[in-house]
Amino acid sequence: MRAPQQYERMTRKVQAEARVPALSVAVHRADRPMWTFQVGEGVDAASQLRMGSITKTFTAVLVMQCRDAGLLDLDDQIARHLPVKAHGELTVGRMLAHVSGLQREPHGDVWDTMRAPGLEDLLAQLDRAEQVLRPGLRFHYSNLAIALLGHLVGRLRGGTWAEVLQERILDPFGLHDTAVTPSRPVTGYQVDAWSDYAHPEPPTDFGAVGPAAQLWSTAADLARWAAFLADPREMDPNGTILSAATVEEMRAPQVVTEDVLWARGFGLGLILHPRPGGERIVHVGHDGAMPGFLAGAYGRVGGAGTPKALGAAALGSSGTAGEICELPHDLLDAVVEQDPADIASWVPGPPAPAVYRSILGRWWGEGFEYAFSWRDGSLHARPVDAPGKRPPAVFAPVDGSPDVLRTVSGREAGELLRLTRDPETGDVVRMHWATYRFTRGQEAFDGYRF
Repeated sequence: MRAPQQYERMTRKVQAEARVPALSVAVHRADRPMWTFQVGEGVDAASQLRMGSITKTFTAVLVMQCRDAGLLDLDDQIARHLPVKAHGELTVGRMLAHVSGLQREPHGDVWDTMRAPGLEDLLAQLDRAEQVLRPGLRFHYSNLAIALLGHLVGRLRGGTWAEVLQERILDPFGLHDTAVTPSRPVTGYQVDAWSDYAHPEPPTDFGAVGPAAQLWSTAADLARWAAFLADPREMDPNGTILSAATVEEMRAPQVVTEDVLWARGFGLGLILHPRPGGERIVHVGHDGAMPGFLAGAYGRVGGAGTPKALGAAALGSSGTAGEICELPHDLLDAVVEQDPADIASWVPGPPAPAVYRSILGRWWGEGFEYAFSWRDGSLHARPVDAPGKRPPAVFAPVDGSPDVLRTVSGREAGELLRLTRDPETGDVVRMHWATYRFTRGQEAFDGYRF
């Protein structure tokens, strides 16, 4: 097939031009076999490279598992679940979204000494860590915050972070090549800017900071994980790891990461990369960096031609080649451009339920016209003049009542749609959506009819 040949060429180009000693990549999609490729010295499909901060996505899922199990709330202060000498007022949700204002690293020059604290020291020295920004003010990346959340999870589950990770994600999801301690590690390097010398970096164990950056993996494992973050319904239909609704909650933007360009956002432990163009397309995942390694793993959400469960990962044994982190994005774009999802044939469906047929068609609200339709078993609505690719509002009955519906996604998500019927015919003659009046003809707010 032409497309995999193009992916291979893209990978070879990055390896050669960015001077990466070993590069491993993979693309996962539900409708094709997994594609993997490695180029460079001492690397094959089973080789493990450091993923660095992609580890944070695993810790974030563990936190959300605890939330869904009722063990914590995102608004809980960490002191409720973890004995801390300072910063106990910071909330789980703000720490997860990197808006807690806690300093980036544990106390001490960790990246200079390359000696990470153990858990006892991490907690004992927490009062020496600074609150560098007011909580909630803006995005500020914090390895320390995510490390604390990892140990909070371990405490709630009665084990270490590593044990809980193995039991609740790696084993059930089948990520057998993802590990805290690798069995087939690749050596990482820093490549000299002015010669072709590659200096080997030591494979440092990051101790209590592990929940933020410790894991090793293969490209195939990480491409599957990225596909899960993008399409949990396809990758985990029974919600064994996490419910699809919770993964979607993690993908909801919490903050922009660059307050000048507004080009990237952060959800609950996940980086959100909007893609250019008129469609709502987001690459969701994380980048990673550790001495001698760079990595990226992202799944694609939205867009025409996007296959189900599309994820890509790239791991390289160079700490100086930023192109490694861009490669997953380029691969995801190339998949859709060169080998898009097959177009499924349209087939007729059942009619809309009788109780909703009188809603279908055009309505007016706030001086604008909206189209209500029945699609895929649900009532939908969108402004008539909205771009065709903008997702509609979708409704579901509240407690089985056909005349009160909840907006479950899209415009006015969470708000109620209340139906008023003609007492004689039973037809819907008026609606109130988020308390705004909707009528068949255009009306002013004072009831004047045009």
